[in-house]
Amino acid sequence: MAGGSGGRAGHHTGRIIFRAAATLLMVAILNFLLFRVIPGDPANMLLAGARSAITIHQIEAQRQSWGLDKPLIPNQLFSYVSATLQGDLGYSFKFRGRRVSDLILERIPATLALAGLAQLIAITIGVTLGIIAGWRRGGAVDNITTGISLALYSTPPFWLGMLLVVAFSTMLGWLPGYGAYSAGAAHVGILGRLSDHARHLILPVLAVTLGLIGQYVVVARAAMSDVVTEDYIVTARAKGLTNNQILMRHAFRNAMLPVVTLITLNLGYVVAGAITVESVFAWPGIGSLTVEALNARDYPVLQGIFLLLGASIVFANLMADLIYGVLDPRVR
Repeated sequence: MAGGSGGRAGHHTGRIIFRAAATLLMVAILNFLLFRVIPGDPANMLLAGARSAITIHQIEAQRQSWGLDKPLIPNQLFSYVSATLQGDLGYSFKFRGRRVSDLILERIPATLALAGLAQLIAITIGVTLGIIAGWRRGGAVDNITTGISLALYSTPPFWLGMLLVVAFSTMLGWLPGYGAYSAGAAHVGILGRLSDHARHLILPVLAVTLGLIGQYVVVARAAMSDVVTEDYIVTARAKGLTNNQILMRHAFRNAMLPVVTLITLNLGYVVAGAITVESVFAWPGIGSLTVEALNARDYPVLQGIFLLLGASIVFANLMADLIYGVLDPRVR
């Protein structure tokens, strides 16, 4: 029996990994094709800063140097897939030949600091409030928490960000609302730069956190509300277990199944960050790089960013499937 159970678990895991790899390959191909339908010629934009008039020969030479003169399918597609499998994301058009991987690595720390910290705070507060609200359905805590969470859930994060800038930066002047550092921060030492960076981080993190908290509260409350009506909860009460014992031994673990899905999917988006929030606060992360590359029709950078986003989401789904198997063996 143990061998059969282990074999089924291994087969289940292998199937999940194969599905994730196939999905990632499809994401890579669609990622390549998606940005080719955007209006605009990268060759023209590469020569946009030229001081003299641009000739057709110059444009064609630029296209040849970047391989844009070759047929889209199969030449450019094959070259892209082959290079990507080797870990080569290509060179940027806009940033004059800089490696895409270097550009992304430069921006990732800022995005992780913003979105990662916001996720951590939102998960801690949102899941806790949702579990409490679902456990005590119909009470004052449930009504207040649910009402506020639904309002936050339905509010776009970038709009929250603009409200925070107006309130705490423009009107009150308490916190900076633009960039990651203040002018001259490089001359105040390491501790001064860290303090200045932390002050710039507060409003963007708050904007992302408020939107995420609403999601976690709603999902956790709904999951806990379903669990408390199950027969095994009634049986546990009949056995004389206290509310805390029932909550921790029986209700919490089962209520976490849909919450785990939401957490893993949201963690997948940490790599890309909140593009709109980064734009509002001019935060120098992956989101801002995406906007810059999109305006310049910088295909390699856009492909690299969205491939990274796709890979993070596929990996997050993979982790969710594996964790599901641990939390609920019936899934296997």
